[in-house]
Amino acid sequence: METIIACVLSFAVTALLGRWIILPALRRLKAGQEIREVGPKWHASKAGTPTMGGLMFIIGIAISVLVLGWPGMLAGNMTHIYLFLFSSVFGVIGFLDDYEKVKRHQNLGLTALQKFLLQLAAAILFLMLMRIDGHITPHLYVPFLGVDLSLSWPVYMVFCAFVIVGCVNAVNITDGLDGLAASVTVPVALFYVTAAAWWGMTQLGIFAGAALGGLLAFLLFNAHPAKVFMGDTGSLFLGGAVAGMAFAIDLPLILVPVGIIYIVETLSDILQVFYFKLTHGKRIFKMAPIHHHFEMCGWSEVKIVTVFTAVSAVFCVLALMGIMTL
Repeated sequence: METIIACVLSFAVTALLGRWIILPALRRLKAGQEIREVGPKWHASKAGTPTMGGLMFIIGIAISVLVLGWPGMLAGNMTHIYLFLFSSVFGVIGFLDDYEKVKRHQNLGLTALQKFLLQLAAAILFLMLMRIDGHITPHLYVPFLGVDLSLSWPVYMVFCAFVIVGCVNAVNITDGLDGLAASVTVPVALFYVTAAAWWGMTQLGIFAGAALGGLLAFLLFNAHPAKVFMGDTGSLFLGGAVAGMAFAIDLPLILVPVGIIYIVETLSDILQVFYFKLTHGKRIFKMAPIHHHFEMCGWSEVKIVTVFTAVSAVFCVLALMGIMTL
């Protein structure tokens, strides 16, 4: 019941904030998105669309988590608070990046090295906190194979820190079309809601439910044609949330099936760059990441979002089938 209420409350807060406060404020501040010159030419029409809209669902999730999660806090269960704070650190990094872009009026914010170091530091601190509170163990369960790999703590911490950073940036890369990142993350949030209910993890359920409600409300503004973009503020927060919840259930490798779209998007970008350099100018895809490839093939944004969300949903169902045997 707490999860359902968290979802509804987050939806309502996000929708009301977006409609009456945040979207009008972003428009007044002229916090418009700058469009990359190397992107699809038809994306030029999106220039000036307000960015940093991720603040809508971040605040919605915050209020929902605080209102519904206080009994858990009184009982000493801080999982939902850890998850929100962890995700918010990435959201702050994204906000700084967005602010620099808006300030300089170009699609370049913090340097790659600055973002990587900040994200890596956040990941390490989160893992240390989760270890101290006994939420994680140095074991990697491989979904569907039934294999449990025991690692030393140093190896586990280093590996998982890079998993977190990779996941966060993969979600960021996925945020390239109207409603894409939010839509493919809805099944992921549903996966965590179901996993929390299956294992009786109330605080995780509250956070996951709040994330689900916030994303659904955000899509009222972000679905094609988008009235606002989540920006790095929202996409990095979402990346932190998706990764953080995997560690909350102590199954970091579950990110492979539930995050299949994020992985494919990132791999397409990596392969494109590698092949381009290897062949001195040839390309595997018409444009990377892969959602732009499908755009160049004539697919509409709505079709791409629909197909990618369906794929995300299928793999999340498969992931649920895998964890229910544990």
